[in-house]
Formats: sequence, C-alpha cells, structure tokens
Amino acid sequence: MRVWLQKLREKLVAVGFTSLLFAILLGATFFRLRRPQPAPIVISAVEPPPKPTTAATITPLPIRVYVSGAVLVPGVYALPWDSRVEDAVAAAGGGAADADLPRVNLAARLRDEQQIYVPGQAEAVTPVLPTAPPPASSTGTSRTPGQKININTASAAELEALPGIGPVLAQRIIDYRQANGPFGRLEDIKKVKGIGDKTFEDLKDLIATE
Repeated sequence: MRVWLQKLREKLVAVGFTSLLFAILLGATFFRLRRPQPAPIVISAVEPPPKPTTAATITPLPIRVYVSGAVLVPGVYALPWDSRVEDAVAAAGGGAADADLPRVNLAARLRDEQQIYVPGQAEAVTPVLPTAPPPASSTGTSRTPGQKININTASAAELEALPGIGPVLAQRIIDYRQANGPFGRLEDIKKVKGIGDKTFEDLKDLIATE
C-alpha cells in the first residue's frame, strides 16, 4: 500500500510540473502575440530644395550732359539714360531768376555728351525764317537733303521718314531704346526686330547716333 501511494505521489508531482511548464509556455506565447509590433522604419532620400535663380538684368549706363546758361549751378552732370531736359535743369539747381524756361523744351529726351543751354530773358530771340519745303523723297515723305536722323532722339514721325521704316518699325525702335538705352553704334539698330541687313544698308547713310 505504501509503495502504491509513493508511486501515485510521484505521478502527481510529474503531472503538476508538466502542467506548470505548459502554463508558463502558454502565457509567454500569449504575451508575445499581444505585444504591439513596432512600426517599420522607412528610409527615403531627401532631395535638396531647388536653388532660386535670378535672371540677369542689364542696366544702361548713365549719361553725362553739360548744363549751362541761366541756371544756378552750371556744370556737367551724370543722369539716368532715360532722363529729360527738365531733369538736367533740376540737377543744375533749377533755372536762375532771369531764366527764360518757356524757350527750352523741358520734355526732350537727353543723350550722352549733350549740352543744355538755358537762355536768359534779356537774350534776343533768334527769329525763325520761313523756309521752302524740302523736296519729297522716293518714299513719299520729306527730309532735308544731307540731314541725318538721330535714332536715339528721333520721334516716331521722324523715323517714319526713313526708307523702309513704317509706323510699326518706328515704334519698335522707340520701344527698344527705352528698354535698353540709346544706340551706341549704327549697327545696333539691327537688334530691333524687323530690321535686317538689307534695311540697314538703306539706312546707314541716313541715320546717326549723336
């Protein structure tokens, strides 16, 4: 009887140990399944931001003009290329007390190396004598023989007097010099859209830049 109880006790101990080990393994498995999985790490290439680009701009050089006559401070002044006569007079301190400014075209556009003379009120006015109209050119417009058109200061009407230059090309010439400054050479007029080598050959003896 005692031997049988001893064997029974040994079996119970073995069964209890097995059950305990199984419970431990089951709990470990359950805990592992319930534990949240970390999010996957994603490595992506980061592109550097694009560098800002700035378009190169060309700023025309200033011009120098000589202001003399009835102004407060006569002298040579540097002004922006698109300045007018009134800007030159203002740079010279404005008109003197005896300045006869109505005789000066203050709205005229300046060009490099130009002289602006402001007359005094006591100066005699040179009378303008009537002249005979010049002969008409082959293009139907009139122009004094031997007189060249300054493409840096000419108006649209004066430019249209040139052969091959109509209202559209005349306006393009004016727009070009307002955007890029005065023409430095006669050949620069070919930079205007619509004026090629053939048109330039017809114009080169009739135009000037000063």
